[in-house]
Amino acid sequence: MALIGVPFLVAIAMSLVDSYRRRGKRPKPFPTRPPESVPVGEGQLTTFTYGNDLYEAMLEAIEGARSQILFETYIWKGDAMGERFKRALIDAADRGVDVYCTYDAFANLVVSPAFKRFPGHVKVLRYPVYGAGWRFFDIRRYGRDHRKILVVDDNVGFIGGYNVGSAYATEWRDTHVKITGPAVWDLKRAFADFWNLHRRRRIGSSERPLLLETASTWEPRVRVQRNVPRLLMFPIRAMYIEAINRASRNVWMTQAYFLPDQDFVDAVKNAALRGVDVRLLLPLKSNHIVADWVSRGYFSQMLDAGVRILRYRDAMVHAKTATVDGRWATVGTANIDRLSLQGNYEINLEVIDEGFARELEAIFEVDQSHCLELTSGEWEARDMHRKFTEMLLTPLRPLL
Repeated sequence: MALIGVPFLVAIAMSLVDSYRRRGKRPKPFPTRPPESVPVGEGQLTTFTYGNDLYEAMLEAIEGARSQILFETYIWKGDAMGERFKRALIDAADRGVDVYCTYDAFANLVVSPAFKRFPGHVKVLRYPVYGAGWRFFDIRRYGRDHRKILVVDDNVGFIGGYNVGSAYATEWRDTHVKITGPAVWDLKRAFADFWNLHRRRRIGSSERPLLLETASTWEPRVRVQRNVPRLLMFPIRAMYIEAINRASRNVWMTQAYFLPDQDFVDAVKNAALRGVDVRLLLPLKSNHIVADWVSRGYFSQMLDAGVRILRYRDAMVHAKTATVDGRWATVGTANIDRLSLQGNYEINLEVIDEGFARELEAIFEVDQSHCLELTSGEWEARDMHRKFTEMLLTPLRPLL
């Protein structure tokens, strides 16, 4: 009990102190790259690195919907931006569009209940705070819905790290992708599978099955990887490790929270030791101070192996992206931590295309210009109390 209890108490105290210190502080401006479209097969992939640009594109797609909208998000703030999305979805339903919405109830506990009320012709699935029921022993029923998806008709889809809220529009550095072409169908199937797996089956429930016709076309260069805890399917971790193990030139990763298992760390270290240019871009200070401190426990072994650690300053970088050898890339919702890779419902786009990989590398270089690089000497010279705190929080690694 002491082994687990003491780290938990320290983590709670750190979070409270950090929350108090953040009061009234506003992030500073940060460099971004304008939206860029890259042709991939029969469609296009457009990158967004600034929230306002993304939200305007998403709202434009919603306002132009003719038959169906599928919208899923982890956090949906009840602020001005959240209201814009809610109003746009209701307006679409008013003009006859089939509108389906899903959000995570736990992530939105602080959002006003009034905001979460929708008219009956908008179909809403509230993913419950506790979904195990009497199956409290079934670990497959505890994952959160951490996905962020928007699909409009059969024409366009959006996927990435952005939640919905006014702060994310201007204060957070995140990455999202707009998809056109056959790959949109994979996002539609991902949404429908989640809806049908978790909808309420009570008589009279508005959460009826979402049935889709199967598209006959495939885009082999664009794949949608889904973590599905209920089915014990977690391919995103394997996707990352396989790509890193195949790397011969470079591995550039941007992660909001980096709390991997040791096998993942070993893959990153081994790549650096065989001469691969491995760069890991993380927030200098994230919105979860405990995650920052636990993540630092991996820094020594990675720096010793030759991994470059870049810390993004003055704003929260929330992107979950990676590129390997200028050919492979991923953008999605999964963090490199146990909750995302072995616990939550997550979705990542995997793209094998040189043009798209070059675009993500260009975004990485813009972000790197706003970073402070951590050196081995600087890291080893840190204060003794910092080293002690990192050691004290080590038992929390398997839980985060």
